[in-house]
Amino acid sequence: MTRSKLAVSLLIAGTLALGGCGAAVSQRAADREAVAETSYPPTGQLLTVEGHTVHAHVEGHGPDLILIHGASGSTRDFTFSFVERMKGRYRVIAFDRPGLGWSDDIGPDGVSPLVQADLLRKAAEQLGVKRPIVLGHSYGAAVALAWGLRDPGHTAAIVTVSGAVMPWPGDLGPLYSLTASSFGQAAVVPLISAFVSPDRAEKVVGQIFAPQAVPPGYADYFGVGLSLRRESFRINARQVTGLKPYLKLMQPNYAKLPMPVEILHGDADQVVPVEIHARPLGRLIPNAHVTILPGIGHMPHHVAPEAVAAAIDRAAVRAGLR
Repeated sequence: MTRSKLAVSLLIAGTLALGGCGAAVSQRAADREAVAETSYPPTGQLLTVEGHTVHAHVEGHGPDLILIHGASGSTRDFTFSFVERMKGRYRVIAFDRPGLGWSDDIGPDGVSPLVQADLLRKAAEQLGVKRPIVLGHSYGAAVALAWGLRDPGHTAAIVTVSGAVMPWPGDLGPLYSLTASSFGQAAVVPLISAFVSPDRAEKVVGQIFAPQAVPPGYADYFGVGLSLRRESFRINARQVTGLKPYLKLMQPNYAKLPMPVEILHGDADQVVPVEIHARPLGRLIPNAHVTILPGIGHMPHHVAPEAVAAAIDRAAVRAGLR
């Protein structure tokens, strides 16, 4: 038995053992959620789009730059430092994706990056956005590409950063499969929300940044407690496990994207491997420019922000915005 399968087996056993403590687990999870929401309130404005709340953090002046975060994320991943870097020459608009951060869940269809893109485009229209550069990180890159596929005439350029954009071989492992299942959603997710320790959460953040170190202050600023809320955790599990079928649907249309596409990826990314995602994507899109960052992991916008900024600036020039 692998360590991951053993961990899942122990988690199931612990869940069953604690089955009689459901009320206590729910109360502890609710208490922790209340602390997280008080500690990490919205930093931007709350828009209403088709009856759903969408959180948008807007700063700066210049061509519109949309930022779309990855799995288990929120706008806080960008507002930690990257928005500050870019707001001097762009109007930067960072959105919380549906069901995460401070944006509402939009129901079963929200697992689709195409539906997410439609919702965020409508939110952008409320902000007067006409022809943006759309950047997506990790899972958010699939939403950025979906944005371009849905509305190519009003998308100036696309930038993918460590993008999960191609169908991958195999599955995501037992933990995602479990937490996306009916049993896991009902029984396991509340336990995680109620009992996962700060040390464990920081360890996971460190694994995401590897081989680079987590920037000082990031873990405290990011607010992992928002991601650990029961409903956010459930939605994230469903979105991630449901992504591959939509990538299979989108992949044949990537070559039709007419706008400039900048693809940025670290060759040490162990979360979203470059050989499965960035390189094949670059071969599919005629207007793609691929930049591979030697030795860089999954978080270039934090550990190599100048490279990400340069990719955005190239996209702006190529799109005629500069």
